[in-house]
Amino acid sequence: MAIQWFPGHMNAAKKKAAEQMADVDVVIEVVDARLPQASTNPLVEELRKFRSKPCLKVLNKIDLADPDATNAWIRHFEQDSSVTAYAMTTKKPSDVAKVIDKARALAPHRGVPTKPLRMMIMGIPNVGKSTLMNALLKRRVAKVGDEPAVTKTQQKIYLDMNTAIIDTPGLLWPKIEMPSDGLALAASHAIGANALIEEEVAEWLAAELLKRYPQLLAARYGYKTEGMDGIAVVEGIAQKRGYRVRGGDWDYEKASHMLLQDYRSGALGRISLETPESRAAALAVFAEQERVKAEAAAAKAAEKEAERMRGKRGT
Repeated sequence: MAIQWFPGHMNAAKKKAAEQMADVDVVIEVVDARLPQASTNPLVEELRKFRSKPCLKVLNKIDLADPDATNAWIRHFEQDSSVTAYAMTTKKPSDVAKVIDKARALAPHRGVPTKPLRMMIMGIPNVGKSTLMNALLKRRVAKVGDEPAVTKTQQKIYLDMNTAIIDTPGLLWPKIEMPSDGLALAASHAIGANALIEEEVAEWLAAELLKRYPQLLAARYGYKTEGMDGIAVVEGIAQKRGYRVRGGDWDYEKASHMLLQDYRSGALGRISLETPESRAAALAVFAEQERVKAEAAAAKAAEKEAERMRGKRGT
């Protein structure tokens, strides 16, 4: 299943962000620490690099992510000299307090009343941008909710005389190339429910957890996972929890929802759905699949053209 989600307000948000980028000193991009690259918006990269803006890449929700994977991602991102990576959770005020200092270090020529530090907070939906904004300001100025795309308009607020923050709506990109990225984003609640089928997302998530964290599945749901696939895991949850639909069949929909909720809330444990190594491997597989598809399409087009030429010669 290829998942795509680009509501109309996101296109307007993209245009507005492009306009504002010229007057920004530092981009603070908030990503989900459980899938840091899949939740990195290529549009943000494109906009900030076009204007040569440094980036503070905030890996949020580290309380839900595998710490070893998070450390590997920090090393990976900081291979780019224009990026400072910072792992944190908005639940800890001490983590939030370090954000502004890290941003200031990226623009040391700014941060006085005559030249205030201008920061733009960007990222995909539901990664904690508005929560971070509210925590930085120590008051509620941005809407927060456990649903993607709660923030729909851009706003600029002064933290103090030396610091200004621009909060932007959650922004995805028009086409998610790798199907696994769409599924990972859906599992992590970055995509609206109207763009996905929970059972298919849960089946994919279960298969990933079997590869990466089978012991956490076994501990949470109380059954052995050896020899299972994603469908069997979801069915096992229904059986263990006694989820049935009218008529006696197992309630696959309810079990799927439970698995997704347990992952999103951290009830399953600290889980990361990608590492730099697994990301590189997935990209290589995807590139090969695209090459094979392109060759097949070219061959089909050549055969169609050959048939057309044979038809012309026969008339």
